[in-house]
Amino acid sequence: MRRFSFHRLFFVAPLVAMASTVVSAGHAYAQDSEQHASISPQQTDTARTIDQLLTSLKRERNPEAANRISAEIMGTWNDSGSPTVNLLMQWANTAISEKRNPAALDFIDQAIVLKPDFVGAWNLRATLNYTMGNYRKSVSDINHVLSLEPRHFGALAGLAAILSERGSEEMALKAWERYLDIYPADRDAQNLVNKLEEKLAGSRT
Repeated sequence: MRRFSFHRLFFVAPLVAMASTVVSAGHAYAQDSEQHASISPQQTDTARTIDQLLTSLKRERNPEAANRISAEIMGTWNDSGSPTVNLLMQWANTAISEKRNPAALDFIDQAIVLKPDFVGAWNLRATLNYTMGNYRKSVSDINHVLSLEPRHFGALAGLAAILSERGSEEMALKAWERYLDIYPADRDAQNLVNKLEEKLAGSRT
C-alpha cells in the first residue's frame, strides 16, 4: 500500500487496536535488527538484494534517486519467484483495473495459498480490501505484510494513512516516523509528519 483516499469510517476501535500491535512490532524491529526471520538458501540472493537496496534507500537523500530505489524494492517484493503465482498476480491486477474485485480477490487468495510468505500478494490484498471498504481486513493484511517484512514502507504508509484518517494521529505519527526511518528522502511523508507534529503540539496547548 502506498497512497490512499478515504471516504467512510468503519471499525475505528478494532483498527486502532490492531494497528497498535503493528506499530509496536515495527519499533521492536528497529531496535533489534537481529530479529529477521530466517531465510532459506533459495531466498538468500533475493534477501541480500533487498537488504542492499534498503540500505541504499536509507542513505539516499536525493528524492528522485530514492524514488528509483524504492520502485526497485517494490518490484522485488512484488516478484514471487514463481511463474504461477506471478501469473495469478497479473490476473488480479487486470481484474482490479476492470473493477472485477471479487475475481481479483480470488486470484490473490490463490496466490497466498500457493505462496503464503509472498508479501506482494498480502500487500495487494490489503489495498484491494481498503478500496472495497473492508478496512478491518485491510489492516489485518497490513499486519501480515509487516510480520513477513517489517521494513515494507508501502504497508507502513497505508497503515499511517488509515490511522490519520480515523483520528488516531499520535499512532499515525509513529507509523510515519517508522516509514521515514526506512525511506527518509520521501518529501511527502516528511511534510505529513511536520503537519501531524504541529497539529498534535497545538492540541496539547
